[in-house]
Order: sequence, then structure tokens, then C-alpha cells
Amino acid sequence: MIIRSSIAAFAFATAALSLTPAFAAQSPAGTWETVSGESRFEVTLCGDGTQVCAKLVWLRDDARTAENLPYLNSYVLMGAKRALENKWRGSAEYMGEVVKGTLTLVDGDTITINGCKGALCQKFELTRI
Repeated sequence: MIIRSSIAAFAFATAALSLTPAFAAQSPAGTWETVSGESRFEVTLCGDGTQVCAKLVWLRDDARTAENLPYLNSYVLMGAKRALENKWRGSAEYMGEVVKGTLTLVDGDTITINGCKGALCQKFELTRI
């Protein structure tokens, strides 16, 4: 199911947030929705205020499956740390495995998430709501 992949990608993201200089002053904090509209995530600055955390906060009715519901209202990303200026990386646990990835603020209203579990990588886009 697509939403499961979206949640996995978000967890994979564990997140490097790569901001272009034009967006360096903007924060990734806010509510983000998958382009398909199946899920929403609340992104916050956490830890010492330089880390990124994300919680799955909403699932569309058709995405409320036995596979997805355990992640609802749970952090899928905790404490992703700054790797470079305006860039965070981290890892998360997804279905018992550690996954790594990046999260990029493309512009003020778009985030792309690249996540890898082993050799399998996926990219998803979310928009700010």
C-alpha cells in the first residue's frame, strides 16, 4: 500500500534537511502532507533546537490499516542531527529495522524525503499545509 511506503520513507528520512541558501532562514517546522493526501506529519525542531523530529498525526480513512495505525500519533523521526549547515541526518526504527535517509526543504512549501533500507531507496514529496 502506498501509505505504508510513505510512512517508511518518512522514517527513512530520519532526516537530513537540506536548505538552499534562499530558504536558510525558514524552518522545517510545521504540518506536511504527502502529495497523495494519505498522511500528515508534524515536523518540529527538537533536542537542543537544532535537531528535527516528525510525528505521524493524521491518516486518511482508506489509509487507516492495521499496518499504518501503530504509527499514528507516534514519532517516525527523532532527533535527526545537523550534518552540515542547514542539513540534518538521522535514522529511525521502522518495522524492527533501522533506516537512514534525508529530508530536503525544496522551497518553503515542499519537502522531499529520500530514504533507504538496505539497497532499496525511495523518494517522496510532501507539501506544507
